[in-house]
Amino acid sequence: MPDTIELLAPAGNFEKLEIALHYGADAVYLAGKDFSLRNFSGNFTFPEIGAAVRLVHDLGKRVYVACNIYPRNHELAPIAAYLAQLGEVCPDAVIVADPGVFQLARDIIPDIPLHISTQANTTHWADALFWKKMGAVRINAARELRLSEISEIVQKSQMEVECFVHGAMCISYSGRCLLSSFLAGRDSNRGQCCHPCRWQYAVMEETRPGTYMPVMEDPRGTYIFNSRDLCMIAHLPEMIQAGIASLKIEGRMKGIHYIAAVVKTYREALDAWRRDPAQYRVEDSWLAELGRISHRGYSTGFYLGSPDQILPNFDNYKSFQDHVFLGKVLEASGNRYVTCDVRNKIRKGESVEMLVPKGPPQPDSILDMTDMDGASLEEARTGTTVKLLLKGAYAPCDLIRKARE
Repeated sequence: MPDTIELLAPAGNFEKLEIALHYGADAVYLAGKDFSLRNFSGNFTFPEIGAAVRLVHDLGKRVYVACNIYPRNHELAPIAAYLAQLGEVCPDAVIVADPGVFQLARDIIPDIPLHISTQANTTHWADALFWKKMGAVRINAARELRLSEISEIVQKSQMEVECFVHGAMCISYSGRCLLSSFLAGRDSNRGQCCHPCRWQYAVMEETRPGTYMPVMEDPRGTYIFNSRDLCMIAHLPEMIQAGIASLKIEGRMKGIHYIAAVVKTYREALDAWRRDPAQYRVEDSWLAELGRISHRGYSTGFYLGSPDQILPNFDNYKSFQDHVFLGKVLEASGNRYVTCDVRNKIRKGESVEMLVPKGPPQPDSILDMTDMDGASLEEARTGTTVKLLLKGAYAPCDLIRKARE
């Protein structure tokens, strides 16, 4: 069992980075504008990567930069130049999948640790020992493994092992999929996946064009590719007992409300386990918070070897979000006024809920609202910045939401 368990959170852009850190992540993973598997998440310019590394290190936390595409010949020179740039800002690790990129990194940035992406499909301890001999310090285990298999990898390789604990799962072998390439001309192995495994499908017989017959007993279509989301909140002790050193949350393309809720919940759960491992139990409040965010039905994936947990999301279940994300606190004046970045319409006098890093969400009310010049407002529109008078005292990056009407 590792001495410390890392909570690793996604950072799709600088705002998401700040939110992940604010709500309790020990480490974050991010990427530049190219060479990672989430090209549509916003990502970071190179100056932003430098600023992100400085911010994370000032907080005593860790930052890993993904460079985990499977490149083509013409991309090798730009990747080499990019790796050299990363060497100047010194992230805590670079995440790679391709052996050629790994060797480039070893040659160009030998002092920066390398982590092996789940895309490399590390499924057994001999794989891990290979990467260890090559100089890697951590592997992200393949998604299709059971905890018992991961435990054996840890024991026989003595490497750091990182595993996903929450978020969307890909239907394909460690995420290595060609559906997007065939159906949309966008290569998922190069960061351009359009998620065709989530599309609705039906069968049409050629002599009856326009007559769509579902494969399943579901008139909306069939969802044979459509995986459920991973949620291991109830099984943190088993993951830790298996020797997993880093619990990774998926979601660089998710919004800040999603990231805040998930990171906060797993932070509370992990801290509860640390305080008293023997008495660890899942709090109803954790399940309620994870139920409020967008998800496609939760499962434990392959970890526990339960066949019913790896069935596709046949009914295309999508959660109903019972809260509306209203805005983010930008500044707190100390007199219970906060400056708020408005994300959905806010009305003076309405009841709201403040999502804070520690403790349950705080009920509150919009007692007063003005524009930035001090003029009174009855409501604030999306995309504006306003000052709010609240009952409680809050901090920058706290989020404001309300129960859906």
